Amino acid sequence: MRRPNILILYTDQQRWDALGANGNQEVITPNLDALASDGVSFKRHFVQNPVCMPSRISMLSGRYPSTLGITRMGVPVPEDIVTLPHTLKQYGYRTANIGKLHFLPHANRDHSLPHPAYGFDHLEIADEPGVYEDAYRAWVRRRAPEQIDSISAGIPPASRVWQRTMGIDDGVVHRGDPEGRHDFDRAIPFAADAGLTHSAFVGEQTIEFIGQTGEAPFLCIAGFYSPHAPWMAPRKYLELYDVEKLSPPEFPDRINAQRPQAPEAQFSDAQLRRARQGYYAMISEVDHYVGRILDSLEANGKRNDTIVVFTSDHGEWLGDHLRYGKGYPAADAVSRVPLIISAPEGLRDQAHNGVVEAIDIVPTLLELAGIQIPTFLQGQSLAGLIERGDQPGKSIALTEGDGWKCLRTDRYRYLVHADGRESLWDIEADPGEYFDVAPRGDYAGALADCRKTLLQRLLEIERPRPRAWAY
Repeated sequence: MRRPNILILYTDQQRWDALGANGNQEVITPNLDALASDGVSFKRHFVQNPVCMPSRISMLSGRYPSTLGITRMGVPVPEDIVTLPHTLKQYGYRTANIGKLHFLPHANRDHSLPHPAYGFDHLEIADEPGVYEDAYRAWVRRRAPEQIDSISAGIPPASRVWQRTMGIDDGVVHRGDPEGRHDFDRAIPFAADAGLTHSAFVGEQTIEFIGQTGEAPFLCIAGFYSPHAPWMAPRKYLELYDVEKLSPPEFPDRINAQRPQAPEAQFSDAQLRRARQGYYAMISEVDHYVGRILDSLEANGKRNDTIVVFTSDHGEWLGDHLRYGKGYPAADAVSRVPLIISAPEGLRDQAHNGVVEAIDIVPTLLELAGIQIPTFLQGQSLAGLIERGDQPGKSIALTEGDGWKCLRTDRYRYLVHADGRESLWDIEADPGEYFDVAPRGDYAGALADCRKTLLQRLLEIERPRPRAWAY
């Protein structure tokens, strides 16, 4: 059999509702909306950790972060963890990751050194936009060397500390504060030509890889940095949005009372709109390159032989709870992300409203490719839903971090800490998850049910090593 190609379009920090196909009438995403109409859109898809590194290795390995021993940032991914490219290579696939991978910490390494392969044949790694001497800067230097000093989004503070401690001067020119960038303020126009952004690099190099694949099946991950802050995009994408017409989030009265009123202050309505302009502009730029990548599949005669996946590693608070960024305690804003799967033999223009998890993606792709699913995977294949729409889904999703676990059911989010502290949110009554109902007596039954369900899930996902014989 001729196995399908697999293309994973992977954004960074894109919350579930930052997509036209998911009901957002302000963000402009025509190509992603068209992709949703060409496949199955999973409306309640949850990642297993709300920050980059643990979430990414969890998704690409099909296993929970706690199983991998990676539940927080800064833990280098061991090279012997079996990931999707490792498995596919055994079946003749050529595998590539272009753009962000983030299996190693950013700040304390030389990005010009060769990167561990992690099962990939082809790597063009650029985990941040223009900050380090990596594949992206090499690409810009080749195309427009006179603009190389205009592409950095600003050095992260941790990188500045490491460079000063180690006495390193890599010569990279950064925008903004020399002590380290501040990510969450407003939209920032990209200073170089529009065709030189990190998203342009990922899009163009993905197109080039697709054109070189020949007859062998391929896996390609297009790792976009957008819409991760700082919210920097070419002016033409920023100008798609009238700041005054964008909607800030709605807050309960007690949260509104904490917000400043000065337009320049963080979490004022004006600042929340500015943040949305930059965030949405970056998504629209990605959407443009998604369209170009899909057009290249068509032009190369590969669209009908390719499974296309669109998803993100986690969401973004985007002002909810008066927060920006991601992380604990894994509310929907940061744990729920888009998932679209368009398969050659799959259904079209379908929405699935049941709970699914990011660890389900790898077993799904293996089954769709006619490859047996290893027993050590902890996800559940969604192939039946994609091809026939008749597969029963799961009822819960597990998101976990360092010292805590979070259970998402159809109605509730339950959070428990290593010291026994518990929280419960009734999402049906409180979609924003602002009111912890765990102390309320009328929720005692729901709290007990969630405890039991979490314990059952933890027992279900155990994967003891196989024994060699009876004793």
